[in-house]
Amino acid sequence: MAVDGIFITTELEGALAQRIHAHQLAFDPKMANHLPPHITLIGSSGAGPAPPTTPLAELKARILPVASSTAPMVLRFGHPERFVQREIVSLRLDPNGPLRTLHERLKGCGLPFLASRYPFTPHVTLNLYPTLTPEKLRKMLAVREDEPFSVHTLCVYHTKEPQKPKLLFKAPLEGAAS
Repeated sequence: MAVDGIFITTELEGALAQRIHAHQLAFDPKMANHLPPHITLIGSSGAGPAPPTTPLAELKARILPVASSTAPMVLRFGHPERFVQREIVSLRLDPNGPLRTLHERLKGCGLPFLASRYPFTPHVTLNLYPTLTPEKLRKMLAVREDEPFSVHTLCVYHTKEPQKPKLLFKAPLEGAAS
């Protein structure tokens, strides 16, 4: 089933983004060239995408206040995990804490979202398309990115598969740290 909807992500930055992108290129070049390394906050787990017909002005009116009142956050990846009964391996993040709060605030901002088949599971995907071989799976599960990192910006994309997602706007996280 092809996806056509509005997704909200936060993109990785700097050396971490370069390392993750290198992993993605090694494991799944098709996915790696689709979007920069990112964490999907709305669109794939916890809440489905917003309808693609949602006016840009409404998206901005609902998302910008959430971003402007949310502080940049420091996160840390856990070890890679394979999604149950799927060919997808990802670097997981704690589904609680500041990411959960941001996800829930976006989910409750007044935009309509389609239902999601999965609970909120923040992660960065290492592979999406190729079938896993035992060797590839072993290499993916050995990836470690243990250093804390910061995220500073929400990115709002219209995703219409099989086309490359179109960036609609970015929203900096500008709230005060608590």
